[in-house]
Amino acid sequence: MQLFDWIVLIITLLFIVIYGVWKTKGSKNVEDFILGSNETPWHMVGLSVMATQASAITFLSTPGQAYHDGMGFVQFYFGLPIAMIVICLTFIPIYHKYKVFTAYEYLEKRFDVKTRSLAAILFLFQRGLGTGLTIYAPAIILSALLGWNLTYMNIVIGILVIFYTVSGGTKAVNVTQKQQMFVIMSGMFITFFLILHFLPNDMTFSNALHIAGANGKMNIVDFSTDPEEKYTFWSGITGGFFLALAYFGTDQSQVGRYLSGKSVRESQMGLIMNGLLKVPMQFFILLTGVMVFVFFQFNPVPLNFNPNNKTMIEKSKYKNEYHDLEKQLETLSEDKKVINLLYIDQLNQDYDNPILRKEMVALSTKEKDLRDRAKEIIHKADSGNETNDKDYVFFHFILHYLPKGLIGLLLAVIISAAMSSTASGLNALASTTAIDIYKRNVKEDKTETHYLNATKFFTFFWGVVAILFACVGTLFENLIQLVNIVGSVFYGTVLGIFLVGFYIKFVKAKAIFYGAFITQLTIFIIYYFAIFIYPSGEEKLGYLWLNFIGAMMVIVLSTLLQSTIFKKTENIA
Repeated sequence: MQLFDWIVLIITLLFIVIYGVWKTKGSKNVEDFILGSNETPWHMVGLSVMATQASAITFLSTPGQAYHDGMGFVQFYFGLPIAMIVICLTFIPIYHKYKVFTAYEYLEKRFDVKTRSLAAILFLFQRGLGTGLTIYAPAIILSALLGWNLTYMNIVIGILVIFYTVSGGTKAVNVTQKQQMFVIMSGMFITFFLILHFLPNDMTFSNALHIAGANGKMNIVDFSTDPEEKYTFWSGITGGFFLALAYFGTDQSQVGRYLSGKSVRESQMGLIMNGLLKVPMQFFILLTGVMVFVFFQFNPVPLNFNPNNKTMIEKSKYKNEYHDLEKQLETLSEDKKVINLLYIDQLNQDYDNPILRKEMVALSTKEKDLRDRAKEIIHKADSGNETNDKDYVFFHFILHYLPKGLIGLLLAVIISAAMSSTASGLNALASTTAIDIYKRNVKEDKTETHYLNATKFFTFFWGVVAILFACVGTLFENLIQLVNIVGSVFYGTVLGIFLVGFYIKFVKAKAIFYGAFITQLTIFIIYYFAIFIYPSGEEKLGYLWLNFIGAMMVIVLSTLLQSTIFKKTENIA
């Protein structure tokens, strides 16, 4: 980090925070604070929805995911555009019709207060966890790579977000997310074109794609029906659809974004914008990760991208064993560079040499074996240490290869993305706590000012909770997977409640409550025995299917309960 990088970073972040406070100070009531007085135009709704989902985890983990596993992760988003259409046609008109502050408010109007509270509590639990992760993810990686104190990083990011979110509520979230998306996408585009510029001079983008394809990184669509495969066309179009439907349709961090729209049409146009741009955006981020992979075919690469592991190994008795692997990788990297340059030379003569391609793939396989052996050594040296380094790949490239100023900009990108999704999370957690839990259970009459202050207090409260969780969190195999797993465990149940409420009119309160309660317990059991207890890559069920199973179980169970047990009790009553 040079002085110029620090200047770029600090000015960018201060501008976002100060601008957010200046443009949105002075909410007069709860409606103004939570719904932004319904003044948000469609393009800001769309940007806000995209920025809420595009956390720092997206820009740190997704390129690393592509570096190791290729473009297949994009299938996760295949169901999203379909989900946007369903939400626009069903969810948005109903929410506007009932003039709700939160999604869960609708559930009391349709069922009862118990069902509303159950859905709100499930949301608070998973979103509170998720919001902590949005702070923790960039903080742990920045602290590892830059040597910054992890706890201080968590606190600084959290305080910046709390400052303008408590001040301006939904308006502040929407206004700042416009600036944040500009910073984020500008940084990503600049980085992408710099990677291409850093490749050997006679290498075209088409050549780069050939090298990536030869190494299996361009396998975009997998039509496998194996339930153990995490990312396939079928899991994306079904499990991904249900996850997107639950996240954008029932998660208050997203519902709050489009409830602030000027009208039903403006809210719908904002979501359609998200549906049209989200898959291309994720494709581009994954492609950036693939280009980083191609870049490292010609440049030195570490045995493990997590610098903490290198530091720890140097202090252990396995140091020499690890150094031996590093020397082997260094030799392998030189061989790899020579073969790749020869392969490019053949491509420039319009000949895809199968012998060179086979040799290139063999070298990549040997490199993977060396990395796996390194992970085994890291695990032996410290079994509690995280051996997976996917989340560190992209930032390693940023720190070691980008010019002055751009490092500060990319740091601003990562922290801006963290602030963006964290602000939406805090705003949603505060709204749900204030409206669905606090206001619903306060018996005596209170003024609008009281509830406005209560909502601001809950924003501050959840901000502190998120910071505390971030300070005690632990790194998972891949952060973007962790966020989606947490969502998948809870979203199916909540989505099932809403789908029954919207489409199956004869199901009443008791049936839906017990159906949802039984389903959530079952999902916990399925997750534990089919996913959690197995090492990475050996799970018996891809986690995306939890969304489908949860939603279907709620629908089937509540329908059966209503048709049998509760139908009889209602008739007796």
